[in-house]
This record gives sequence, C-alpha cells and structure tokens, in this order.
Amino acid sequence: MTKLTTEIASRLAGAALGHVTREWPNKLDHVMAAPEDVQSPRSLHPVFYGSFDWHSCVHGYWLLARLYRLFPDLPQRTQIRALFDEQFTAEKIAGEQAYLKRPAARGFERPYGWAWALMLAGELDRHESEKGTVWARAMKPLGDAFVARFAAYLPLATYPVRAGTHGNTAFALLLALDYAEVAGDETLASLFCEKARAWYARDTDCQAWEPNQDEFLSPALIEAACMARVLSREDFARWFAALLPHAAQGQPATLFAPAQVSDRTDGKIAHLDGLNLSRAWCWRLILRGLDDTPHRLRIDETIAVHLASALDHVTGDYMGEHWLASFALLALDGVPGRNRAAAAGL
Repeated sequence: MTKLTTEIASRLAGAALGHVTREWPNKLDHVMAAPEDVQSPRSLHPVFYGSFDWHSCVHGYWLLARLYRLFPDLPQRTQIRALFDEQFTAEKIAGEQAYLKRPAARGFERPYGWAWALMLAGELDRHESEKGTVWARAMKPLGDAFVARFAAYLPLATYPVRAGTHGNTAFALLLALDYAEVAGDETLASLFCEKARAWYARDTDCQAWEPNQDEFLSPALIEAACMARVLSREDFARWFAALLPHAAQGQPATLFAPAQVSDRTDGKIAHLDGLNLSRAWCWRLILRGLDDTPHRLRIDETIAVHLASALDHVTGDYMGEHWLASFALLALDGVPGRNRAAAAGL
C-alpha cells in the first residue's frame, strides 16, 4: 500500500501552496443583501480567499499545517512558515469572524466548511513550536465561532444529510469530533457522538446506490467511518455487520471498485477522483475499528486500487488541483485516528 513519504508530502504541499493564495477563479458562497455586499473574495475573506472556494482554502491550509508538523525535512517548510506568519494574525482572523456575523451568513459553509475550519484549528493546536502556538492562538477565535455554530445547529438537525457532497453530516461529525478531542472539550465530543448515534445507529442492510456523478464522498462508507470513530470496537463490529452484511463477499460491489472519471476538466466530474481518495480513507478507518476481520485482505486490496486510481490525478487541472491534495492526505495519513473507546482505554 502507498505510504506517505517526504516526496509525496512535498508534492501535496506544492499543490496547496499553488492555490491557497490564488484568488481567481473563485466561487463564492456569498449572500448579497445590499449593493455594498458586492466585494472581492479577498475583501470578504482576508485569510481564506484562495483555492477557488472558501472551504478548499481552509483545508489547503490544514494540509500545509499538518505536513509542516509531520515532516521536519519538508522542502517547503520555510515557505509555509512565512505564509502562516502573514495569514494567521489576529487582525485577519477578525475579518473572517466579521463575515460570520453578517445576518445572511447563518448557513455559510454549513456543515462542510465548519468541520474543516475545526480540523485546521485542531491541527494548529497540535503544534508544539513557538510559531505553531502563535498560529493556533490566532485561529482560536474562529474555531470557537464554529464550535458555537455546531452547538446551536445540531439540536435543530432532526435528520442527517446522506448526500455524497458538501452537506454530508457524517463527514462533518467525523472531522469535528477530532477537533473536540484535541481541544479536550468532552461536552462537544459527547454532542457529536450522541448525534451520530441518533442519526445512524439503526441503519441496516445498506444498498449503496452509488456513486452519483458528482460525489466526492461515499454516503455508505463515510457513515461507517464516522461510527467506527464513535462506537467501541465490539459495538462497531455488530453495527457494521448489520449495515453491510455481505461485505466479506465484496458486496455491494460498487463500494469495492473505483469510480471512473471521464473528464477531469469538469469540476463536478472531477469530484469522482475525490470519491476514490475518500473511499480509501474511509476503508482505512473502518478497518481500524474491526478486530481480526475476515474483510482485511479484501479491504487492503480495495484501498490500494482506489489510491492507485486517483493519486496521479491530484494535480493537472485546477478543477481538481484546488482541493484533491487534502483528500489524498486524509487517505494516506489515515486521520482522524482511533475510535473513542480505544482512545479512552475502554
């Protein structure tokens, strides 16, 4: 199976550095309530104005922060450090906060961008260097704002969103839970776990009607990855056996075969490269939650074939290049890690 090496990390970092400060082209998630709201991306978002859209810029910075911490010999370290010194300042983060306070911004980037913002905040919290501490301190008010948004929204969210795109709630919970645990916020972590169980605990016999033409997440596998994080190993094994009772036989077959990408210059079709990467990531997280599983060999093979189908296409066309490296890092690095019960020693 492909491993995350310094060489690959450098390639991914180079991709992200090529777009996090690239303002154009740009697809804004922006509600205009008056003529004065017609502004440029950089005016609206002092930090996250690049990468074609706000959420891709956020997870581009997450990728850079993580690789900076994990690889002391990363060739781009000096460039990343200078960029973060320039961008992660109290003044610029205050500008991002000001945007959130606009009355029309209540649903801005919910829940996908919220979760990625917390992943970035959590990654910066992991940095032990003096520089990392400064960056984390600057980012904290924005992270706190998204914590508050999750806390206000989840009690109102009666139903999950099972789409394979940005609205998917299992993906958001999985990423946001990682932040809650890094921050030591047990109240927030419990909220995420309770909502995951309320939404997904009774799911059985998934038919996996996927992929759809523009998906970058597998609704079935991202739900399973989320529950692998939330449940104990024993409970997850039972739950997974009920959700995909024929997985040992490679069924549903669609979950074990990479999606075909017919046109990587089409932004929506290019999502399917992300689907292949995120499936590899999800299968890794699922495998971690299963002890001595008969699925292991099949899952290992499935991870390998999905990675092989997509890694060469992380760069090449901007419709994929502005975001795919982050999903490649998820797939190769396997974050987030252990399920909560294992992490707690239960």
